[in-house]
Amino acid sequence: MQTTNHQDTPFEAGKKMTPREMAEWNMARMKDTWRVFRIMSEFVEGFERLAQCGPSVSVFGSARTQPGTPYYDMGVTVGRKLVEHGFAVITGGGPGIMEAANKGAQDAGGASVGLNITLPHEQSANPYVDPDKLLNFDFFFARKTMFVKYAQGFIVLPGGFGTMDELFESLTLIQTHKTTRFPVILMGRTFWSPLVEWLKQTMLVEGNISDPDLDLFHLTDDPNEAIAIIEDFCKEVGVAPNF
Repeated sequence: MQTTNHQDTPFEAGKKMTPREMAEWNMARMKDTWRVFRIMSEFVEGFERLAQCGPSVSVFGSARTQPGTPYYDMGVTVGRKLVEHGFAVITGGGPGIMEAANKGAQDAGGASVGLNITLPHEQSANPYVDPDKLLNFDFFFARKTMFVKYAQGFIVLPGGFGTMDELFESLTLIQTHKTTRFPVILMGRTFWSPLVEWLKQTMLVEGNISDPDLDLFHLTDDPNEAIAIIEDFCKEVGVAPNF
């Protein structure tokens, strides 16, 4: 039986490592160990700071949406109305729809939270995040946990790959009972309707999802309807907004 020598190089099985390769390998292992502590620190800081915000709603949407456009204005309205109904607003902290929701929240005098991610482009904290509620993340998975853990609902406006990622991950968590069935609301019928039809006409027909899965989200253009859905959920689970 062939055994693996602990000095075999991880780069090429069966080859002995040189002292330099061994040093590089050990350094890589040390970096992995320290990475664990960096991950832990992001979770600890996120848990401690977001727990102070009370009932919250996470708002998602494109970083590329420009001020003065209909969906940007919708984001501002959503952020403002959430605060008026006693909810803190959590966004990814960047520009576009995220900025719009934070602006609406801040203008209404409520908690405006930004979970910023370090990226080479597009993502820098917008000026409408409360300074004491801005968190910067290096790890997407730690950031994603914060969106879900402290939110009583997701409001998803039009966006790109990142928005789709958050949307379908949330639906997967609910579908697999890994989290409470919290409201997921798609805002922007014109944008989302083709996707919803594809889910019905392709994924459902192919048997990749079932009929109840189509009830895991709501579709609306009305911010008041979106907030009413979230308030009904809060009443059902016994969560009181921040009044």
